[in-house]
Amino acid sequence: MKAINITRPGDGSVLQLEDRPQPQPADGQVLIRVRAAGVNRSDIHQRQGGYGADPGGQVPGLEVAGVIEKCGPKTDRWRVGQSVCALISGGGYAEYVVVDQRHCLPIPANLSFVEAASLPETVLTVWSTVFQWGRLAPGESLLIHGGSSGIGVTAIQIAKALGSTVYATAGSDEKCNACEELGAIRCINYKKEDFEQALQGISINVVLDMVGGDYTAKNLRLLATDGRLMFINSMQGAESQIHIPTMMQKRLTISGSMLKPRDAEFKAALTAAVHHHVWPLLTDGRLKPVVYQSFPLAEAAQAQAMLESSKHIGKIILEVA
Repeated sequence: MKAINITRPGDGSVLQLEDRPQPQPADGQVLIRVRAAGVNRSDIHQRQGGYGADPGGQVPGLEVAGVIEKCGPKTDRWRVGQSVCALISGGGYAEYVVVDQRHCLPIPANLSFVEAASLPETVLTVWSTVFQWGRLAPGESLLIHGGSSGIGVTAIQIAKALGSTVYATAGSDEKCNACEELGAIRCINYKKEDFEQALQGISINVVLDMVGGDYTAKNLRLLATDGRLMFINSMQGAESQIHIPTMMQKRLTISGSMLKPRDAEFKAALTAAVHHHVWPLLTDGRLKPVVYQSFPLAEAAQAQAMLESSKHIGKIILEVA
């Protein structure tokens, strides 16, 4: 089969389309013929060697959509020919991948493979971080930094659909308009306006932050009593100043999460929760995939460069012929 191999740590030039053996499903696994794969910042971090190990010989990719080609022993949830999307631990930039059957979700009839491939990593991250761990409830407010990202457009739609008021930040007027069209009450262009000043007087219950750095102090000041600050990245700085008296006075919770290293049991339970709570929003149109651009599998380097440019709104996808 064809797959994108990381030949060594480095820039996009280290991504090479190569022949690799087709994997075979073990107990409880299915083999998916991949039709589309999502591109995520974690893939770039992996390519650069950011996880502390040499990525040479690895195939990136954490989410796919396709058709079940073969079921392994002790597989009872799926059958050959079914269309699914899935969260995987790696290997998505390829023609075939094996997946724990519990980590697969059925593709709604109204979605294409490209649209479905944009969902697993974002939806599962948002559900686990914002709703399970961050405990966002109907009637509460959510502030999303990076509102036009794949995570952001997903969080905006789910939170609105489930009865929360959503605010966001983004880096251009075009991106802010997109966030507001998706359901944000207001999106602040952080290049033109200080988001803390813009949101003064608004009670924020949960902040979803992928920025870090000097955003942290501002987030803490904006949060309401019993507010929750949830980190999923620290793109602008891993170190932050925390004013402890503010945290104590407001009884704030500061936490964060990474989905990729969680074990198979956690991901299976999370997938089941997403199927129950979020998948109905896809079938009735309250949650719509936002795909900015798709690239052929052989152009994985260009796809990652587009993601690194931060010019996109929504997700970037690789299509597998």
